[in-house]
Amino acid sequence: MIVIHHNPKCGTSRNVLAAIRASGTEPVVIDYLSVGWTRAQLLGMFAAAGLTPREALRGNAPEADGLDGADDETLIAAMVRHPVLVNRPFVCSPRGVRLCRPSEVVLDLLEAPLPPDFRKEDGKPMVQS
Repeated sequence: MIVIHHNPKCGTSRNVLAAIRASGTEPVVIDYLSVGWTRAQLLGMFAAAGLTPREALRGNAPEADGLDGADDETLIAAMVRHPVLVNRPFVCSPRGVRLCRPSEVVLDLLEAPLPPDFRKEDGKPMVQS
């Protein structure tokens, strides 16, 4: 089973979702902007991905103003209050958990390869980096 924490407005997130589906898997899609996060979810996901809250922060979101010098606990609390602060998409699979930016990161998490003609939204092929 693959789970994608998805933002349908994000091109990278849409590319990753399309790649998962093109590999023959229908993932569990979680619109994290609608359902939000818990502190425990974020801590577990970041630990599994090997990231700090700072590394997972979507720093260009307006809600990130004032978080430049914040510690991890402050960042986690802000992410729970404002789910948009978590960069996207996060994908959880039996092969691991990753922040799939760039979208090619998802390739390591897929059980089956993509069809050779698979293209991202911009028309470019998705190739292993």
